[in-house]
Amino acid sequence: MINTVKENLCLNRIISEKKEIIFVQEDMIVPDSKPDILNTIGTSGVVSIYKKEVQDGKVRIDGNVNSYIMYMPDGEEGVRGLNTSLDFSEIIEVANCMAGMNANIKAKIKSMECKVINGRKIGIKVALEIEIKVYSKEDIDIVNDVLENDGIQMLKEDITVNSLVGEGENKIYAKDTIQIDSIDLLAEILKVNVDIINQDVKLSYNKVLAKAEANIKLMYLTEDNRINQVSSKIPIVGFIDIPNISENNLSDVNYEIRNIVIKPNSQEEHSVYIEMEIGVFCNVYEEKQINFIQDLYHPDINLVLNRKQVSTMSGKQNVKNTKQIREKINLKDIEGMTLLDVEIMPEIIKEDKIYSKIMYEIELSFKFLFVRGNSQIEIREAKIPTDYVIDNIENGETMKVDTRIEIQNQDFIIQDGGDITCNVDMLMDSDLYKMANMNLIDTIEENGEREEQDYSLIIYIVKKGDTIWKIAKQFGSTVDDIVRTNGIEDENLIMPGQKLYIPKYVRTLGTVHFIRD
Repeated sequence: MINTVKENLCLNRIISEKKEIIFVQEDMIVPDSKPDILNTIGTSGVVSIYKKEVQDGKVRIDGNVNSYIMYMPDGEEGVRGLNTSLDFSEIIEVANCMAGMNANIKAKIKSMECKVINGRKIGIKVALEIEIKVYSKEDIDIVNDVLENDGIQMLKEDITVNSLVGEGENKIYAKDTIQIDSIDLLAEILKVNVDIINQDVKLSYNKVLAKAEANIKLMYLTEDNRINQVSSKIPIVGFIDIPNISENNLSDVNYEIRNIVIKPNSQEEHSVYIEMEIGVFCNVYEEKQINFIQDLYHPDINLVLNRKQVSTMSGKQNVKNTKQIREKINLKDIEGMTLLDVEIMPEIIKEDKIYSKIMYEIELSFKFLFVRGNSQIEIREAKIPTDYVIDNIENGETMKVDTRIEIQNQDFIIQDGGDITCNVDMLMDSDLYKMANMNLIDTIEENGEREEQDYSLIIYIVKKGDTIWKIAKQFGSTVDDIVRTNGIEDENLIMPGQKLYIPKYVRTLGTVHFIRD
């Protein structure tokens, strides 16, 4: 066995990715304190993932959907609201994952349907889009030199990779009281939307500071049957301890809502109490230059190279841009109505990579909630297609990209004839990286002497795909001697059909001698 010098590299490899739609279904009985249901008007909900477990070949997810349903009561004017929590437990098959690996889970509501079974019972069906990324942490040793390497020829390569420095997680509890209008006496919460926005991270010595905001939008019914709304941003701030990191490192941070409580504040009138438990997960990387042995040989000793294939992350970067939407849409029969709320759901329809560009086709779905009079809610829907391009990306066609869309600002101006001018600013937050595949030498073993040749002068005609290194290794010569013998100025530039004189080594009494023509 040849003694080698090795350098450690910590990989955080994506083992598997999967996106799947799951369905959460449950029947709900209307409480005795509520009137019968004539029909449902609209639904909203917040997804929480309170437990996840990576198993062999699958991932188990436990969570709930906190659902809010607006309905038209039978025999009464106006609207009423229902709130229920739908629990779910799902096992999703994910190839190549094993127990003990880590997983990032993103869950969002694709659709919610409510079917009136009878006046006291409704069926709720929620389609959840679950996006899973399973990671595996692995320490490997890379051979970058050989001890006592007399006569061994080495071909080395430099590569810059993103090595995992550390990983960590923390629970953050965000609590706040949202004030509603002082003249309002809250009767029921009709609609809830929660988004994690303004995500930011700062690295310092051994610590990660994760900062974001929970953007809460509530629609509620007052005791005197008026509909109103309120919004608030709740700070999310927490530290994650990760040893050996510094401000020069790179990071990935993922937020998962684990639990949420929204209820009228029993201690203070005209307010709503919000409490959230959020899991924050962070991986920290350093950009590391690796100088590893790509190939080696000895002119007169047969060496057996045992190799291993390794894939690692490289070229990691983050690109943030604001995409502005300035479009006009037309909605029918909205005269005399007041716009209460607009729910925007952006979705990436298509992604293409060409040369230095990554191009997206995006569709924005709008759900407009209008009120006619004081309490009659009507919903109108519309879609706006748009595109987005990340430009000037080196080797863009080979990059892997994960893009998060965040609605930063929105403004809607209602004009005559049902025209609505939509002004929307979207933050396009893209994490990019590429996978570097390395065929690494693991161990080196001696396997006797190279076979002797009878001739001392070798003339070789270069073939397509040849390099001087390959030729030198084949004939037991060296790159330097072939370059010097043939007067080659650039060792990387040889042409098919070119004639080369190959210096030859022979063994005499255990000593290697060099024979020139």
